[in-house]
Amino acid sequence: MPKTCVITKKGSFVGGGYSNRTRATQFNPTGKKRKFLNLQKKKVFIPELNKSINIEVSARGLRTMKKNGVYATLLKAGLIKA
Repeated sequence: MPKTCVITKKGSFVGGGYSNRTRATQFNPTGKKRKFLNLQKKKVFIPELNKSINIEVSARGLRTMKKNGVYATLLKAGLIKA
């Protein structure tokens, strides 16, 4: 299973590493590094369905669920049926 958030659909990305000292003096690349999401394995209770599900969601996705509600967020993401 790919390391992506089930709610935000975001995955890892490649970030270049340049220090500010390198930018100020000369071109000397420090290489690229893959940066991963802050994925959490969570057991979420859905009161509307009266059941729990296990999902792997990012910290941003958890904030989205807290703001919009668990049922509405998972319904929009396509993880549960209406």
